[in-house]
Amino acid sequence: MSPLNTVHLQKIFNRLDRNGDGLVSADELGWLLDRIGLHAKRDELELLVGGKSLNYVDFLFFYETLIKGSSVFEQETCEIEEEEDILESDLQKAFRVFDLDGDGFITSEELQIALSRLGLWDEHSGQDCRRMIDVYDTNSDGLLDFEEFKDMMLVKGQS
Repeated sequence: MSPLNTVHLQKIFNRLDRNGDGLVSADELGWLLDRIGLHAKRDELELLVGGKSLNYVDFLFFYETLIKGSSVFEQETCEIEEEEDILESDLQKAFRVFDLDGDGFITSEELQIALSRLGLWDEHSGQDCRRMIDVYDTNSDGLLDFEEFKDMMLVKGQS
């Protein structure tokens, strides 16, 4: 949400003040918020604005509160996107550990070799690598591509 100047805010206030009493009621404010996709109940709005209506100065403070809240939301969104980018990068690095020939796929043999190198493979496990791949191989080609690997790792991390 980009900041508006006082001329624009005065015009918005005047349009919202449908009955011309110099106040924007909670109902009038609710109508605006509904139009921009922010739904609130009347009692919530009254609590938020500190009464049943706002004069122009209170309306300016309300607007500033919305802008500050919006910038906090945008900052949180950016932080989440950065965390997702880091996770994606880490998963790509992990995928390369298992994709030994670099062809973009992990075979059951590559999985077994990589697990052995990491000390996580038990010779008595037999067909476990094939079964592990089969569980996450959504296109049934016998291989894990990066998206399938990512799904496997994210499910593993959540359990």
